[in-house]
Amino acid sequence: MKARKTGREGRLLQSGAVLACIAAMGSAHAREPGLPGVYPLGNESYMTGALPPPGLYGMVFLRHDEADELKDNSGDKIPVDFNLRADAIAPRLVWVTGAKLFGGDFVAHTILPLVDLKVSLAGSSQTTSGIGDMVFGVGTGYHLSENLHVTPGIDVFAPTGVYHKNDLANIGTNHWGIQPLVNVTYVDPGGFNGDIKLMYSFKTRNDATDYKSGQEFHFDYDAGWGLGNGWVVGVGGYALWQTTDDEVGNHKVPDNKARSFAVGPAIKYDSGRGWFVTAKWQKDFAVRNLPEGDAVVIKAVFPL
Repeated sequence: MKARKTGREGRLLQSGAVLACIAAMGSAHAREPGLPGVYPLGNESYMTGALPPPGLYGMVFLRHDEADELKDNSGDKIPVDFNLRADAIAPRLVWVTGAKLFGGDFVAHTILPLVDLKVSLAGSSQTTSGIGDMVFGVGTGYHLSENLHVTPGIDVFAPTGVYHKNDLANIGTNHWGIQPLVNVTYVDPGGFNGDIKLMYSFKTRNDATDYKSGQEFHFDYDAGWGLGNGWVVGVGGYALWQTTDDEVGNHKVPDNKARSFAVGPAIKYDSGRGWFVTAKWQKDFAVRNLPEGDAVVIKAVFPL
């Protein structure tokens, strides 16, 4: 059953609903009502910027998000019954081509997110499952030293996800997204390990609603200590600032910019045989115009 929405409160609720959903593999921030953003906040973890040798690699993200509070422009809880649960699995194919571009190693990748989302709002609820917005990207990896690695690139988010204009919960966005990025990794099996993925997101207009979501600067981060036996233990999370206003038609939407942060424990296990696994739990805080909750993210990487 689809929930009824009225006024700005309803807009925030819808936006928040889908936001955490696609945080489960499509994205998560304040943007057009009822739609996710273009990236799942906090999704990346250790080794995000260190390219392996040329070849094909598989990667799988597993994610579970929950949220039961919606925050307004002042960071206060909106007084309405709300609950969101999102589960996702996102296979990713990475091709380190062996070709050189601008002196670095050229890499291409694609992600196919599969999402199951349930949203409850003011006594009504809706469940949606299906394919989210696919991601296509390219980058160039640089090994600056044995420990320090940098991979700049750009991702394109295609509107392939399930979308219905009047739904409470949408997995797709019905618009394109473009995201320049820089991944940086410092790795030491017996010392400090640090990763940051810096991103800036642009969105096109949703033709079904004449709504254009604002631009966002955000980053995922992890910092830990290598124990010398394949394990790294530390913390991770994300930070987000919306930098421009949303627009409906030719009019800006006031008091709608998103802000959110998260932190929690993060670990990695490297088998030493070409595959590794990372896992983290992150808790949102200092949230504006978004749902507030927590997420568990597991990433497995392996050669094909």
